[in-house]
Amino acid sequence: MRINSERALREFWQAADGNESTVREKAMREWITIVRNADWNTFAELKNTFNHSDVFGNCTIFDIGGNEYRIIAKVIYRKKLVFIRAVLTHAEYHKKKWHADCK
Repeated sequence: MRINSERALREFWQAADGNESTVREKAMREWITIVRNADWNTFAELKNTFNHSDVFGNCTIFDIGGNEYRIIAKVIYRKKLVFIRAVLTHAEYHKKKWHADCK
């Protein structure tokens, strides 16, 4: 799969201080590696890779970093593209401000 832009991921880990930045970077880099090596054709295949992922509207929600972070993305299976829409902490995710982008 191709990731349209990794900028949001970098900004997310760089926004944190100290050790939290390192923890975030490790989680994001692991996700990037897995996604780049994936060849998903359906959500069921994606779910085999990320079993804690969910769908909301036209977005896929990736639960990463041991339930600490969420990546909200639009996955275009036929084009093998992943468009990152938001990268959030668990607390930010529950505020649901990202919902409007996924309907």
